[in-house]
Amino acid sequence: MADDKTNTGEQDRSRVSGGQDYEFRDFAEQHGISVEQAQQLISEHGNNRAALDEAASQMNG
Repeated sequence: MADDKTNTGEQDRSRVSGGQDYEFRDFAEQHGISVEQAQQLISEHGNNRAALDEAASQMNG
């Protein structure tokens, strides 16, 4: 079945997908935190990338 070509839009880079392991790893590596810490941040703050970036930067002092 083909994709719906009429339903186009930009990719949503403002969110971190909590269901994708590679997203946890990439986010953790980017911020110098463990994968477990990244998972904890997502469960506490949701998947809004700006809020997560802020929370991760506070973890690193």
